[in-house]
Amino acid sequence: MFLDYFSLFLLIFVVVVLFYGIIAIHDIPYLIACRRNHPHQDAIHVAGWISLFTLHILWPFLWIWATLWREDRGWGFEQLEMEQHDLEHKFTLMTDRINDLESRINAENINAAVEPTDTDSLTPESR
Repeated sequence: MFLDYFSLFLLIFVVVVLFYGIIAIHDIPYLIACRRNHPHQDAIHVAGWISLFTLHILWPFLWIWATLWREDRGWGFEQLEMEQHDLEHKFTLMTDRINDLESRINAENINAAVEPTDTDSLTPESR
């Protein structure tokens, strides 16, 4: 008789712990959003509850959504745009410098071909 009540208590305890555990796990993205002062905290919280009823399909996306925002840099795309702009500027400077160097080399090659050297001025008759 004792084992019957003990197994019933254990079964109910496991069901309750699993139920509250699943609910607690689904609040993790919301807690991350609150800690990061995310501008879409409420939407993440509601989507977490919807994910609970849709077999957890949305939950990984909520985790990503909550962790993308940081208060110090926002979404982080502005810094990426600035870095791309800096790289484009450096690239244009390098291409301009390469073009300048190539034109100098070509000019020196043309000048060297036009100017006769000492050995070119010596012909077989003048020797």
